[in-house]
Amino acid sequence: MHKFFVAKENIVSDIVNIYGDDVKHIYKVLRLKEGEKISINNCSGEEFIAEITHIDKNVVEAKITEKLEINNESPLDVYLFQGVPKAAKMDIIVQKGCELGLKEINPVIMKRVVVKSEMKEFKKLDRWNRIAFEACKQSKRSLITKVNNVIEFNDMLYKLKDFDLVLVPYENQTGIGLKKVMQEIKGGNIKSAAVVIGPEGGFDEEEIEELKQIGAHIITLGPRILRTETAGFVCTSLVMYELSDIGGNL
Repeated sequence: MHKFFVAKENIVSDIVNIYGDDVKHIYKVLRLKEGEKISINNCSGEEFIAEITHIDKNVVEAKITEKLEINNESPLDVYLFQGVPKAAKMDIIVQKGCELGLKEINPVIMKRVVVKSEMKEFKKLDRWNRIAFEACKQSKRSLITKVNNVIEFNDMLYKLKDFDLVLVPYENQTGIGLKKVMQEIKGGNIKSAAVVIGPEGGFDEEEIEELKQIGAHIITLGPRILRTETAGFVCTSLVMYELSDIGGNL
């Protein structure tokens, strides 16, 4: 069944009005007809089954027939703080992060970020959120990952103090990995985790020291150096395997 995210204000009582690009997708690409059923998400985590009652080039109207008790979100809120990469790497980071179940993505200016003087890179926020929207829809998420405005490193440090767990993969760290951290926190009530990834040039040593001072766990992901666009996927997958729902319940 095809799924669509619809803003709450476009759902009145049991009537759903779908606008924008989804209209063309429904009648021209999917070729859905009146009477067919679709899945509706109200962008706040509530899911419904609705039957299409009217289609034209401007709007698709549907009537809600059933509310679903579905929650495809991770019980662990994982936030990515990503050193801003060059070119289109952030696009793939956003897309795959949404598929994994990230709650929010925060692009961060760090000392070795290459694009920090190119303000045009900061104008990509709308694009990144569109990518997030499509990725969440495709992967049947119950909520849409939010991509926030680019922040400075010191602003990130302030935000990190609110997390139960902060993980920082660092290429110069040896020995201490996620297994060790999991042993240390075993039995702890971890509700939120932050994954902090450096840019292409890696972290500056002073940045690592500042992260240590706020209690971040500096870890290795193994003997092989991962690209910035790969490290976040790997670390997120590992922490969600250990503390959340990746890998199943059995």
